Amino acid sequence: MLTITQELHDQIVAHARRDHPDEACGVIAGPAGSDRPERFIPMLNAARSPTFYEFDSSDLLRLYREMDDRDEEPVVIYHSHTATEAYPSRTDIAYANEPGAHYVLVSTAECGNEEGPVSFRSFRITDGEVTEEEVRIVPARQE
Repeated sequence: MLTITQELHDQIVAHARRDHPDEACGVIAGPAGSDRPERFIPMLNAARSPTFYEFDSSDLLRLYREMDDRDEEPVVIYHSHTATEAYPSRTDIAYANEPGAHYVLVSTAECGNEEGPVSFRSFRITDGEVTEEEVRIVPARQE
């Protein structure tokens, strides 16, 4: 189960709406070994595509060095789907290389960049196997 604060949930959704019609992407880092998402890090979709996302390699290297310096790890890796459901595509599955991370997908297919309902789902992706997990949104970080 992914437990995430309302604030982090809202930041992911806002980023997805802001970047629509292109896919948005980013990371939420947390203390290593904690499985606790804490620090929202929106990234640039280097592909600038409505059907594909790609982290810029130099930005990603910088992020991993920063997380290492802070004793953090990627707890959530998120991106949006702008025309399809919030479910990992074959490409998403192939590129999933953080077996401990929660892969969050937000679909803006129904609302675009306007206010309205989005689909917000979380998955574990390990060795090509996709498992959906429950998402629990809490008002503030609960220890």
